Amino acid sequence: MTTPTSKSGAGRRSIASLICASLAAGGLAAAGVTVLEPGAASASSHREAPLISGEPQFDNTDVYAFVSPDRPDTTTIIANWIPFEEPAGGPNFFPFSEDAQYDIRVDQDGDAKEDLIFRYTFDTRTKNDRTFLYNTGVVESLDDPDLNITQTYDIELIKLRDRRAVSRTKLADDVRVAPSNVGKASMPNFKKLRDEAVYKTASGVTTFAGQADDPFFLDLRVFDLLYGGDLSEVGRDTLKGYNVNSIALQVPSQALAYSKDQPIVGIWSTTQRKGANGRFHQVSRLGMPLVNEVVNPLKDKDRFNASSPTEDAQFLKNVTEPELPKLIEAIYKIPAPKTPRNDLVDVFLKGVEGLNQPPHVTPSEQLRLNTSIRPTAKPKRLGVLDGDNQGFPNGRRLTDDVIDIALQVVEGELVGAKNDLGDAVDKNDKKFGKSFPYVGLPTAGSRGKTVKGNTTNNVRSALGGGVETGMDDTALIAASAGAGAVGVLLIGSGLLWWRRRNDRAYY
Repeated sequence: MTTPTSKSGAGRRSIASLICASLAAGGLAAAGVTVLEPGAASASSHREAPLISGEPQFDNTDVYAFVSPDRPDTTTIIANWIPFEEPAGGPNFFPFSEDAQYDIRVDQDGDAKEDLIFRYTFDTRTKNDRTFLYNTGVVESLDDPDLNITQTYDIELIKLRDRRAVSRTKLADDVRVAPSNVGKASMPNFKKLRDEAVYKTASGVTTFAGQADDPFFLDLRVFDLLYGGDLSEVGRDTLKGYNVNSIALQVPSQALAYSKDQPIVGIWSTTQRKGANGRFHQVSRLGMPLVNEVVNPLKDKDRFNASSPTEDAQFLKNVTEPELPKLIEAIYKIPAPKTPRNDLVDVFLKGVEGLNQPPHVTPSEQLRLNTSIRPTAKPKRLGVLDGDNQGFPNGRRLTDDVIDIALQVVEGELVGAKNDLGDAVDKNDKKFGKSFPYVGLPTAGSRGKTVKGNTTNNVRSALGGGVETGMDDTALIAASAGAGAVGVLLIGSGLLWWRRRNDRAYY
């Protein structure tokens, strides 16, 4: 949490002057819970509230928004759901819910009201319900008959005025979802499957839905009294090896922004769950990272997830009187900045004036992006703090180190308390892509050592002595199927299934 980070002096001076101007022109106004303060803290929205922690299919984890580096006339939005997906978590793995509306919402004019909604809804199909298997053989394409459980989705674009729908347009239907990455034997070329799931609509919108590596990097052990109370627990990426379900959307920037003269948009995601009465109600919401975990107290967390940015004034005190700096002062003796924290309200609820603050802005919890700022060739992980105005909090790129940025700001970087605080996790464990959908490939379910060789004795040794009772060599040979084959062996029931690329025998 207190490891030094590097930043150029020129970058610091430029953003400091920019923010000072913003604060001078600012004022508090009615605002909402959006400060980034948990720099020390938890994954953006992973199990952040009591109710949603029991409903992972509906749980937003992170939102990213940035001008596409390889297509600078477009904006890419990535929203993730289902935190902490264990790659080997079969047999059902991690589908999107059919009883949910997964929304990406866009405020085009800064009034805290959504003007556009990109709504994703999913449908699940099962080819063979007489097997427990997610896939019944090696999956080589998204339409492979051996991919037993498949999902497709529709996208609807809803345009609103004063939060009332004025038009609805179907952008795409029955688009295929990239599956969960079961393992090397089941899906030997997962990148091919992921590439097949990228779809360009007739309207010029490009979309992707499916499993991906969790792109957020941080040390999440802040909850053990802020990294063990003595910084003994710091520097390990807690989310390494876990996956999420991603929805990625690439839209021409001119279609996303209000106008050429007003290119700043506010972005957040929501999940609506279908109730017993057939109506949908909002159960999760996410814009700025690191909000509902450590900004809001327990009494406000579920209320925040069910609320909209227009209602954010009710959470204002959580921002102006933040708890986190007080905890850091109590444990590490680092003085907490004086309150009320108007600096946090102005920068993170309204956007930085002259950079990503819309005219006549209503302070609210959104991820604000200036779509007119072209991508930089060499992004800096500290974003705007280090003079890189294309980075966080001007939108959020996959490589932005929001933990370090947020911690430094909440500890007073912008009000004279210079610091280089961080969690010692500066980058993701997996590389991001250079083209859409940019997210890393998910970790495969098969990560351990494999049995060397194809002999019966090798397999018998690996599986243990129990194999020798009730199973003949035919079963063992099936279990030890070589390269390009899959074997599944259930010792207790004596059930055997096997498949080779050219021969098939079921049960």
